[in-house]
Amino acid sequence: MADKKKLSPLMFLPPVIFAGLAALFFIGMQREDPNALPSTLIGQAAPGVALAPLADVPLLTDDVLREPGAKLVNFWGTWCVACRQEHPQLLAMAEQGIVIHGINYDDTPARATGYLEREGNPFTALGEDTTGRTKIDWGVYGAPETFVVDGEGVIHLRHAGPITADVLTRIILPALEKAAAQ
Repeated sequence: MADKKKLSPLMFLPPVIFAGLAALFFIGMQREDPNALPSTLIGQAAPGVALAPLADVPLLTDDVLREPGAKLVNFWGTWCVACRQEHPQLLAMAEQGIVIHGINYDDTPARATGYLEREGNPFTALGEDTTGRTKIDWGVYGAPETFVVDGEGVIHLRHAGPITADVLTRIILPALEKAAAQ
């Protein structure tokens, strides 16, 4: 009589792990916006801003964040390739009347000002995060990152990555409309 080998429960472990990882991957691919980041700030008042003036643009302050109307707050830097790619879209949005406030960080004032003079300035209010405290308080870890803020200073959306025409249509404009209705 042949010896029957006992099946080890461990032999089923690799296929089960593979199936679990495949399911997680599939679920992750179903997300509408892969750049949507979870943020504890959604639905909360925007953190305070302590910025230095930059260029000949009004300074972005806490009071400006709480002015009536929906607006964008865009974290950017001249060193950021994606920010440079996004810049023409921001200019077009500003021409359409979308209020965009800018926070420049990890940059020098001369480089930031020179860039805006050469390429155009889409920002209604602007400031430089000289200490890095504002980007930390807002939970920013890269650039560009854009937030939709309502007229009471409440954050409705956080978008990481450049705003393209598609992102504008699918994500930013609906969030601005929702923020404007608040």
